[in-house]
Amino acid sequence: MKKVGIISKTRKRDAGHILSQLVKWLREQDTEPLMDQETASLIAVQTPYTKQDIASQSEFIIVLGGDGTLLSVARLIGGKGTPILGVNLGSLGFLTEVTLEEMYPLLEEILTGTMVIDERGMLNASILRGDKEIATFTVLNDVVINKGALARMILMETRVDGKYLNTYRADGLIISSPTGSTAYCLSAGGPIVYPSVGAVIISPICPHTLTNRPIVLPEDVNIEVGLCSENEDVMITLDGQEGHMLKYMDKVLVKKAKGTTRLILSPKKDYYEILRQKLRWGDRPVS
Repeated sequence: MKKVGIISKTRKRDAGHILSQLVKWLREQDTEPLMDQETASLIAVQTPYTKQDIASQSEFIIVLGGDGTLLSVARLIGGKGTPILGVNLGSLGFLTEVTLEEMYPLLEEILTGTMVIDERGMLNASILRGDKEIATFTVLNDVVINKGALARMILMETRVDGKYLNTYRADGLIISSPTGSTAYCLSAGGPIVYPSVGAVIISPICPHTLTNRPIVLPEDVNIEVGLCSENEDVMITLDGQEGHMLKYMDKVLVKKAKGTTRLILSPKKDYYEILRQKLRWGDRPVS
C-alpha cells in the first residue's frame, strides 16, 4: 500500500471538511494517509505519526494551506527529497499553486506514476558568535536580517567569497533564493528570478543610500554579513517564520544548501501563467 503524507493548516475555514474528503478518497485508492496529530485533530482522530515520521515514510506529502505552510514543511524535510504537492486553500500561493478543483485529477495522475517535479534550490544559513557557530538553518525562500520597530538603521558589512561588497546602512538585508524572489525580496524592489536559475539575490531593505540596489550573484558564492551596529534589537528571520536575536559583531554566513525542495507541479500550468495570475498582470484597473 502506498503511503502519502498530509500536513494541513489548521486555522483555515473548511479545512476539516476538505481533509475528511481527501482522507476518504485516498483510502478508496488503496493509499494510506499519514497525518501528524495537529492535522488529524481537524477530523477528531488520533495518529501515532510525527511530522518527522511523515517526512521519512511518505512517498510524497500533500500540503493543504498556503505558502507559509509549505515553507515550514520544506524546512522540515530539509532537502531529503520527499516530493511536496502544495494545495492552495485561498491565499496568494506562489508555491501552493494547485487549487482544490485541480487536486483530485492531479492526484489520480500522481498515483498512477505520472509526476512532474520541479527541483528548487535552498539556502543554508549559520550564525557565528566569536569563533562559535551557535545556530544553523536551511531555508527555501530567504534569510532576512532586520531591525526592530523602534531601532535605528543597522550597519551590515557584507562580503562575497571573502571579497568586500558593501557596508549596507539600511533597515535590513534580504538574502533570497530564486524561489524567494517573489516573496519579501519582491516587495523590497528585488527582481523576479526564474526558479531554476542558479542564483542568490541580496536586497537591502530601505537603504540610506539610494544607489544601493539589489544584486544577483551566482548560486555557489559564500556570503558573509557582519553586524556592525551596537543595536540590541536586530533579528534574523528564516522564511519569515523562525526568528533569532543577533548581537553586535555576530556574523551570518549564507551559502547554497546541499539538498533541494522537490515540488510537484501541475502539467497544465507554467510559471508565467502563475505570475500573471498571482501578480494580476494584464488586469484592467477598476474605474
